[in-house]
Amino acid sequence: MSNPIYLALDVPQLRDGLDLAKKVSEHVGGIKLGLEFFCAHGAHGVHMIGQLGLPIFLDLKLHDIPNTVASAMQAIHVLEPSIVTVHASGGRAMLEDAKAAAGENTKVVGVTMLTSMDGRDLERTGIAGTAHDHVMRLAELSQDAGLDGIVCSGQEVKSVHSQWKDGFLVVPGLRPAGSAIGDQKRVVTPRQARDDGASVLVIGRPISRAEDPARAARDIEATL
Repeated sequence: MSNPIYLALDVPQLRDGLDLAKKVSEHVGGIKLGLEFFCAHGAHGVHMIGQLGLPIFLDLKLHDIPNTVASAMQAIHVLEPSIVTVHASGGRAMLEDAKAAAGENTKVVGVTMLTSMDGRDLERTGIAGTAHDHVMRLAELSQDAGLDGIVCSGQEVKSVHSQWKDGFLVVPGLRPAGSAIGDQKRVVTPRQARDDGASVLVIGRPISRAEDPARAARDIEATL
């Protein structure tokens, strides 16, 4: 992938999203559309963004019984996403069915642990062990289930890459040096994540809320 940056585009107004995507289109490799965008704009919004010609990453984090997740994957075939997320904690059967139902050109990746969570948050959910241990367990499960890769923070991607050499590794929660981390807890710079084995770098606010989004995207691209 020549440019691993995917712009996280979660905006309440579709026109604003289109304008932003157009501004940065020459400096990103794709567009990530999350739950907020999909709930607000649906399939129509995805089609409109897709007309820009960039790969679409549908970050829907599907998590339900295997049959329901498989049906949902089939329902989004028409959108032709390049990447779709499911929650790895949904279990092996769910992961296997999600992959089996996905389009031929769609990569299915398992979300391991949100970058807004840390070890203390994990403990409160009743899961023992460190965040690193939890991510590695779910990475192994995702690999065994036949997924294309996982989503993890930049703090774990090096370890996952060493275990899963050909895994498609998506890293969100990235912040350029000196940027505010906001609601993220386990962050690294885009360059560090790329050096450690990330396939896709998901970047939102450092670009979308910049005074000059195109310049911000270009500056981040230059560090890679």
